[in-house]
Order: sequence, then C-alpha cells, then structure tokens
Amino acid sequence: MKKGQVYEGVVERYTFPNKGYLNIEGREICVKGALKGQKVRFSIKKLRKGSGEGRLLEVLERSSVENVEPACPHFGICGGCAYQTLSYENQLQIKEAQVKALLDNVLPKDSYAWDGIKGSPVQEAYRNKMEFSFGDEFKEGPLALGMHKKGSFHDIVTVDSCKIVDNDYNQILRTVLEFYTEKQIPFYKKMQHVGVLRHLVIRQAACSKDILVNLVTTTQSGLSGQHLEQKELEKSLYLEELVEKLLSLSLNGKIVGILHTHNDSLSDAVIPEKIVTVYGQDYIYEKILGLTFKISPFSFFQTNSKGAEVLYETARSYVGETKDKVIFDLYSGTGTIAQMLAPVAKKVIGVEIIEEAVEAAKENAALNALSNCEFIAGDVLKVIDDITDKPDIIVLDPPRDGIHPKALEKIIAYGVNEMVYISCKPTSLVRDLEILQARGYKVVRACAVDQFVNTLHVECVTLLQKI
Repeated sequence: MKKGQVYEGVVERYTFPNKGYLNIEGREICVKGALKGQKVRFSIKKLRKGSGEGRLLEVLERSSVENVEPACPHFGICGGCAYQTLSYENQLQIKEAQVKALLDNVLPKDSYAWDGIKGSPVQEAYRNKMEFSFGDEFKEGPLALGMHKKGSFHDIVTVDSCKIVDNDYNQILRTVLEFYTEKQIPFYKKMQHVGVLRHLVIRQAACSKDILVNLVTTTQSGLSGQHLEQKELEKSLYLEELVEKLLSLSLNGKIVGILHTHNDSLSDAVIPEKIVTVYGQDYIYEKILGLTFKISPFSFFQTNSKGAEVLYETARSYVGETKDKVIFDLYSGTGTIAQMLAPVAKKVIGVEIIEEAVEAAKENAALNALSNCEFIAGDVLKVIDDITDKPDIIVLDPPRDGIHPKALEKIIAYGVNEMVYISCKPTSLVRDLEILQARGYKVVRACAVDQFVNTLHVECVTLLQKI
C-alpha cells in the first residue's frame, strides 16, 4: 500500500465528525465523508502502522440508510451539508448514536440518564445567519459567491438555491453576484493578499423576517493594493446602486439594514475592522421563548431560532431549582441563556470575551426588564478572578474548541454542586468531561439537541453534579 493508490471498499463503521472506516490489506483506513454501509472509491493520503487516511473520490453505492434524494442542487459539491440523502429520522439516529458513543467512551457504564436526541422543529430554511464567500469555482474562473467546495480551501460554489435558508438569501446572493460580475470588481485572493470582495453576511429574524445584509470587503482599489477612504471606497463599490437593486427585490421579508464592513486582515475569517451602515439600521430583533433580543451584525446568536428554543428549554430544565441562587453563565454571548434563567434566579452573571456581544446582552436585559443580570466583557480565564459573587450553579456554553484547561480549573475551584455544560462540538465536550470527572464531578443527565439539519453538527447538554 502506497500514498496515492486508489482502492474500493465498504465502510464498516462511522464516527463523529463524519469519519468512515474501512479495513484494507490489514489496515483500518479513515475516509472523511464516507457513511457506514457505502461502497466508496478513495485514494490513500497518509499511512501509519496498522492505519491510514484516505480521500473520498466517489460513492459507488449508497448505504441502506440513504433513503431520500437530495433536495438541493448543490449537494455533493458544496461543503456545507453532509446528510441530504438521509431522512430526518435517520439523521437523528446517526447523531444520537455518535454522541452516545462518545460519552460512553469516557463515562462509567450506565452511570447517567440518557435523554436521547431532540430534533429541530423546522428542517428547511432554518438558518438565521449565513456567511457567503467570494471567489471562483476554479482557478481564473468567473466570479462565484457561496460556500467552499467540498474538500477545497480555495474553490467556491455559488449556492443560489440553498435549502437550509429562506429563499430571500438566495435572491440577495444572486443579485449581489450578478451586480459585481457586471461591475468586474475582483475578489480578494487569500494567497496574494490583493483584491476587494471577501464575504456577504446575511441575517434574518425568524419572528419578523427582517433582514440585515452585510458586504465585507478590503479597502483596496481593485488589484492595485492601494487603500481608499470610505467615500472613495463606496464609490468604487457602487454601493448606492447596489442598495437600490437590493431594495427593489420582491422578498418574503424586508431588508431593514445594509452594511459595509472593512476587513484588511490576512485571516480568511470575517473580521470587522470597521462597520459602516449604508442604509437603514445595524440590528434586527429576534424573539425566543417570549423574550426579545437585539442582534447586531457580529454578535453571537444561535443560528436556528426555533431549534434554540428547544436547546434553551432543555438547558433550563437541567438547571432545575434556581430560587435564591446566583448563576454564572460563562461564555454567555448575547446573554440569551442568562436571561432565560434570570426571572427565576436571585442573580445571573454572564461573562463573554466579545465586547459587542456584552453590550448587546446589556441592551437585551433592559429590553426584557431584567434587573438581576450583570454582564462582564473579558476572557473567562482572567475575569472570574475579579468577580466577588460566588455562584451556586454554573452554566457553560463555550466555543467549539471547548474550555481552556486553566479556565476549567478555575471553574472547578468554585466547587458548585451543579453545572450545566452546553456544547456544539461533542469531541470538545468529552475532553472536558474527563477533566471534570477527575476533579470530582459526575454526569447525571445528558442529551443531544439537533439544530443543524442536513449537516454533521449537533449540540449536547449535560448536567454535572459534585460527588
């Protein structure tokens, strides 16, 4: 067996996230994107003693669980969705089995109550935010706007018929792409660090269908590398004309704000160095479980509003009795969880590193007439040393990579009787659970909550108690 060789085989097992395993010539080969039961063709990428990695080239035969035809014309090319050939029931079964297997691998057998998986109330057009990238579908090809091609860092697939967003997104994407194709504005080339167009970010409130459109560009003039001031930049991007085109669209919702974000950073991430409102307002309002939340362009908010209600109701039920108790909501984002708990708690303190999100959390608490919420901007690792209040319960909802080990030790040092850990990446969760177990906590309840229909992602909620 050599690197580059092509093989065929049937996938024997499947683990999170989206990894299939086959036995070939005495080695177990991991092929990302291959489902259990599929017959696949793949090439060898890496070899180790007794194992290796392969790159999926083609699905020769479907698995028995692939029982539907994909609704999206971009499926298989776009790197966004992984499960469109599965019924939603089968998607939930796979995700539940994956999360349960990960937990069982680090928790004592039969030591906790497993509450299964809770599905999303909506399975189509459920996302309230999308970040689309400008680029080309192949080198020196025409301008594209959409998602990264499956398995590619450079190539972009124009996804103007995406099924996990409202059709308003598709219309806006198509309009912006046609507009800048006609104007011949170049996209930003990541390797050469030249060009203009970077991302299109769209947010839409599920409750009102109000829309924010955010164009993210460099401040460069064409491919020259020369940087422009805002007025010159607006002129070079024909922003007045673009606003007119967007406002003339016949949409299900209403565009309430059009923004222009400057991003000259080398990173491919959307980094808002400066945000200019070119039309309307720079926020929308969303309603979750009877509370109102003001959402600004880059503040964190769960991407499935209806699914978020299921997630937060689950978290609230796991927290249990809160009367006369102080709750810490660490990694609090815009303070959604904190405000769900505040009406039935003595006090809730939220800590979040993104200052914009903290300001939004404060505004939201005022909107909802909650006076017992306090929000602090800063890194959890550093901030909790300065908080004088002592928590009775801690809620954790960290980023995908989980909790910094030093921050986790400080959290454990509080010695609270109960913690609720919400995770959007099960592998990060189980890593942190191993530490929590070793330091005197046990998982007593756990479940999965699906907010990402057709994708491989899934949320988890666990209740921990001090032994």
